[in-house]
Amino acid sequence: MISKRLAPFGINIFSEMTRFAEEQGAINLSQGFPDFDGPSELLENAVRALRSGHNQYARSMGYQGLVEAVSEKVQQHYKLHYDPYSEVVICSGATEGMASTFLGLLNPGDEVIFFEPYYDSYPAFAALAGA
Repeated sequence: MISKRLAPFGINIFSEMTRFAEEQGAINLSQGFPDFDGPSELLENAVRALRSGHNQYARSMGYQGLVEAVSEKVQQHYKLHYDPYSEVVICSGATEGMASTFLGLLNPGDEVIFFEPYYDSYPAFAALAGA
């Protein structure tokens, strides 16, 4: 059973569109459901990493080599510098990242203003934070 905190928010739009696409036998374009495999080089690198012991928890802000690579890429493409150890965070997905951001920045009783259009999970994240 869903918690009382989240019950008023119902099902998010992605769950609704996924259900609808399945009912209609349609290709779901509402979120990341590709109908093709990822690049073979990427898949091979992932397998190689798993087989070589890179299968443990990373530091909470992301694997050191990855945060460094992200910082370097942003520097190259946008001429912006972010410290990879204090200003770059790697999350398992956008929703998890945004939920963590709301929980990390908001306090109970804080006021949050959403400008439309916005991701439909934002109000639930704010409610979870007590804002």
